[in-house]
Amino acid sequence: MLIDNPSCQLVLIDVQTQILAAMPDGAAVLANALRLAQAAQLLRVPVTVTEQYPEGLGRTATELAPWAAQPLQKLSFSACDEGLIELLDSLGTPKASPNARSVPKHLQKPLENSRPELVVAGLEAHICVLQTVLGLVEDFDVFVVTDACSARTERNRDAAYDRMAAEGVNLVTTEMVLFEWLRSAEHAQFKTIQAMIR
Repeated sequence: MLIDNPSCQLVLIDVQTQILAAMPDGAAVLANALRLAQAAQLLRVPVTVTEQYPEGLGRTATELAPWAAQPLQKLSFSACDEGLIELLDSLGTPKASPNARSVPKHLQKPLENSRPELVVAGLEAHICVLQTVLGLVEDFDVFVVTDACSARTERNRDAAYDRMAAEGVNLVTTEMVLFEWLRSAEHAQFKTIQAMIR
């Protein structure tokens, strides 16, 4: 299944200054998270940012500040425990049609999320990303961007990816996401997005 940009949302988990500083590949993770956020903005893909205990771990990296004006702040490792699913549903659910008012509430069908695919990146892969993704996978098609995630050790990172894959999560790279969002070199944003990865 290809990632479909009109059906997609981007979730950036805890890409915070102090956590990034502890990552062996923090600069590369930040660069890829920034590419994803910039492309999402160009393609009108909603972006949600979380922050784990910002008083102790710092705020979202300055480069991502335009997307972190109202981050979902959390203490739980899983952002799902702090209302992420409800937030994503509110961003992705279309408004009811005008005719819906004429149907009694008990007979109305619940609206399905119009953006049920989630592209997820962030830190750390084996803690907050893993626990959040395992909470999301029952309600969404989840794509974890492996080159925009990290952990302090390769062993923890790789174990997280193995576990996610076993639970049905799709493991992808930044370039895979960008080019699946575009689908064609004829897309109006192709050259702009292509320039991001050169």
